Amino acid sequence: MKKTLVIAAPLVIAALPLAQAADIEAGKAKVATVCAACHGANGVSVSESVPNLAAQRAGYIQAQLKALKDGTRKAPIMNAIAAQLTPAEIGDVAAYFASLPGAPAGEKSPQLANVARSGVPFPEQYKTTYTKYHTIDFPETRQVRVYFANDPALKAAREDRALPDGSAIFTEVYAAKVDAEGKPVKGDDGHFVGEKLVGYTAMEREEGWGREVPEMLRNENWNYAVFTLEKKPRPGINQAECYACHKPQDKVSYLFTQKELAAVAHGGAPR
Repeated sequence: MKKTLVIAAPLVIAALPLAQAADIEAGKAKVATVCAACHGANGVSVSESVPNLAAQRAGYIQAQLKALKDGTRKAPIMNAIAAQLTPAEIGDVAAYFASLPGAPAGEKSPQLANVARSGVPFPEQYKTTYTKYHTIDFPETRQVRVYFANDPALKAAREDRALPDGSAIFTEVYAAKVDAEGKPVKGDDGHFVGEKLVGYTAMEREEGWGREVPEMLRNENWNYAVFTLEKKPRPGINQAECYACHKPQDKVSYLFTQKELAAVAHGGAPR
């Protein structure tokens, strides 16, 4: 009779490496400096667009952070943050959030002062003192944005240097003109026709502006702002989302439009 070899389960289990125990206090410290900017120090998020993590299962949080870290789950803001976490930190953060009580319905955390506060002023004279260098269409929102740069940014781009303190990028945001079918209309330049100005965005850097921003979020000394048509800062803007989104652009002065800026700085026409 043929005998079947049976391996005792305890031997198999003993051969596997033991998982490192999570450090809840270390997770709490990491959350306080970075995650709290969006998800709240107590796991209750600062806005309806960000999920609560309080009382979420640790295994689920770990799995999502690992997927965000290796890029199998796409979410630009969180990909940039998760990429900086070690496996141990992922376990610690997951364990901390899992240890918290669930959030009461409708509760929201206040924004952290060091990422909510922006030093960027509205550049009243940008039309005459800044240089237009690029236009981008946004089909999803049916918007078109026009980009301007100040002289320090333009000079650095012309010299092929990283943009220094004193640099500023400013954007006009327009709702695109649409046809009878609701599709954006394009002009002679190939871009959407801006029918109505709806606001402004800006990024600027000055010495010391990044000092109080957590390293995992910091974009050197850049600060960000969104302005209303009345040229006032729009309430509720969370710079943490801007920092995380621009973080992967650290090799190009944290800009998504560095190439276009350099082209105009070297004598090319805005595109």
